[in-house]
Amino acid sequence: MYLNELLDDLQPRIAALRRDLHAHPELAFNEKRTSDIVAATLAAAGVEVHRGIAGTGVVGVLKCGDGTGAIGLRADMDALPLDELNGFPHRSRHAGCMHACGHDGHTAMLLGAAEALAKTRNFNGTVHFIFQPAEEHEGGGRVMVEEGLFERFPMQMVFGLHNWPGLPAGNIAVMDGPVMAGADRFEITITGHGGHAAMPHQAVDTVVAGAALVQALQTLVSRNTDPQDAAVVSVTRFHAGHADNVLPEQAVLGGTVRCFRPELQDALEEGMRRICIGIEGTYRVKIGLQFERGYPPTINAEEPAFICREVARQVVAQGGGGEVLAHLKPSMGAEDFAYLSRVVPGCYVWLGNGPGEGGCMLHSPRYDFNDDVIATGIRYWVRLAERALPK
Repeated sequence: MYLNELLDDLQPRIAALRRDLHAHPELAFNEKRTSDIVAATLAAAGVEVHRGIAGTGVVGVLKCGDGTGAIGLRADMDALPLDELNGFPHRSRHAGCMHACGHDGHTAMLLGAAEALAKTRNFNGTVHFIFQPAEEHEGGGRVMVEEGLFERFPMQMVFGLHNWPGLPAGNIAVMDGPVMAGADRFEITITGHGGHAAMPHQAVDTVVAGAALVQALQTLVSRNTDPQDAAVVSVTRFHAGHADNVLPEQAVLGGTVRCFRPELQDALEEGMRRICIGIEGTYRVKIGLQFERGYPPTINAEEPAFICREVARQVVAQGGGGEVLAHLKPSMGAEDFAYLSRVVPGCYVWLGNGPGEGGCMLHSPRYDFNDDVIATGIRYWVRLAERALPK
């Protein structure tokens, strides 16, 4: 019952903190105010504070018992470059910046869990509270790893959590294997010979070559990938020319590649290069391909996923509602928690955020984190630490 009593006090305070963070969003690697609040809150709870990893990153360390076993609990802190369209009092006060993905809620819940664990201390080992900058596009997780996260704070397992609009509030999804896709980017420059649109035979048409390339790239999934192996190749931009009567000298295309296996990432990149070479020869153009590897696939390891599923069942039972979902389809979205979980075994779960109607899905300018799930999130983190590091 002690945790329940703590939650009665924690939930409104953490909800107020969450709304303050929402009103003051900060972009990747600039989470200075957020980092200050995180460090001060951890210190006030009696948690050892380490700052400066990946710039604005913060790691809190809490030891209990012999301190030998260790786990990491990770929350992301950054916001998105987006103008908020909500009208409630805690709407963003910074033009062009808002918490449209719930990282304010993630940070707040982990701070609440740190305070609760510092008081209950019902575990034996070390809990590392990882507050990560720059999850949105900038790879703050990768930077933390490169700057020695696991050397400075050794741990046997690492855990992450993301709110999930459209999943009923209080439900927890714990999947085996793939959870989020790897995300790579590409840019293709096609160079031909410009000319008069009325005399195409005197030019080398980059638009026609680009159109053929867009169509051919779709065969990488439809005809070169196992139908049971999910993948996406999307051309999301195509820029060429500026006049109706001119065939442009150059066309530039770009887009994203998503899949769940590193081996398939390699195969899709190789296939893209092969198609570019074929289009070059067929349409007499020159093609330059820049393929940039992005976030790796997020894959749940077997033991951490088993632990999370046990904990989730306990949490939803104690919370008086909700259920644990184990067989949802993974998302083609990407998550840089993958940089952490490919170093040590990890598990990444989804916490139901409630209905997503009204444009309130992730990355929407009308999104807001659901404060009603804060208690569930704190309870999950606390019980996870107790289960992974039992007395």
